[in-house]
Amino acid sequence: MTLAARIKTVLPRQQWSMAVMAMVLLAAISGSDHAWASKIAVVVNDTVITTGDINSRVRLLQLQRQKGNLKQKAQEDLIEQAIKMSEAQRTRIIASDAQVDAAFARFAAGNKLTPKQMEKALNQSGVGADHFKEFIRTQMSWPRLVRARFNTSSSGMTTGELVKNMLEKEGEKPSTTEYILQQIIFVVPKSKRNAILASRKREASAMRSRFVGCDSSHEFAKGLHDVSVVDVGRRLQPELPPDWKPLIEKTRQGGTTDIKVTDRGVEFIAVCSAKQVSDDQAAVMTFEAENNGNSEVEKENSEKFLKELREKARISYR
Repeated sequence: MTLAARIKTVLPRQQWSMAVMAMVLLAAISGSDHAWASKIAVVVNDTVITTGDINSRVRLLQLQRQKGNLKQKAQEDLIEQAIKMSEAQRTRIIASDAQVDAAFARFAAGNKLTPKQMEKALNQSGVGADHFKEFIRTQMSWPRLVRARFNTSSSGMTTGELVKNMLEKEGEKPSTTEYILQQIIFVVPKSKRNAILASRKREASAMRSRFVGCDSSHEFAKGLHDVSVVDVGRRLQPELPPDWKPLIEKTRQGGTTDIKVTDRGVEFIAVCSAKQVSDDQAAVMTFEAENNGNSEVEKENSEKFLKELREKARISYR
């Protein structure tokens, strides 16, 4: 079976349908050197779109098996992307580099590749890893912007409307588990990974065996070399990271998950507390996790918002 036939995304389906299609033919692409001379093609607000950007997007559209005038479509896609990201930067509702890199790494892992292998494949295909990461950033940021603009959940309703609707249908708010979490990271520099990874795993396992609670973990870590304790804080069950969710769900309150080797080193998560909650936020998250939202309402809001922003945008063709 080819890689293309095996590809499955590990990220939310509604955010990544385009990204999945973009990878379908990736394995069939042979290495090539696309050295386009870039010139400015369009300026959107303060964002410059070059002919090189357009060529990269054309390649992405080809991998999606799209037809028609791909150069024109690529330019239009990039104009819309620039408009969306301009608003994301203005409102600071934008996916961070760390979030994009984490999503990229999960995407690569879901396709049995390391991030470096994925980057190499994208660069060889003519899309470019940086270009694809900005595509990811837009896909992550835009739904948040739309929901903030219309004060809605992903179902297209306001929180109040959604909770009222649930109460009318179900008689009570759905509940979910609220976790208070800490993440303990035994840092492993890339340059020393082969040399010290095994010893760091032993150190992490030893700390887990002596773990007595979140209140003392920061003090405990002070006596250890290159160990970071991150107070993750409140997380509801539907928003747990997919790669950690099964481990967290089977961990008792006051306990820790099994260790996991990551790009940063060796990690485990402490479950400081776990309790059932049924506040409005929990109810909305539970409803959306079970029902995947009303895509038609969200699509209408997205189109309306993009039209508003486009009417205000400064677009200069060169």
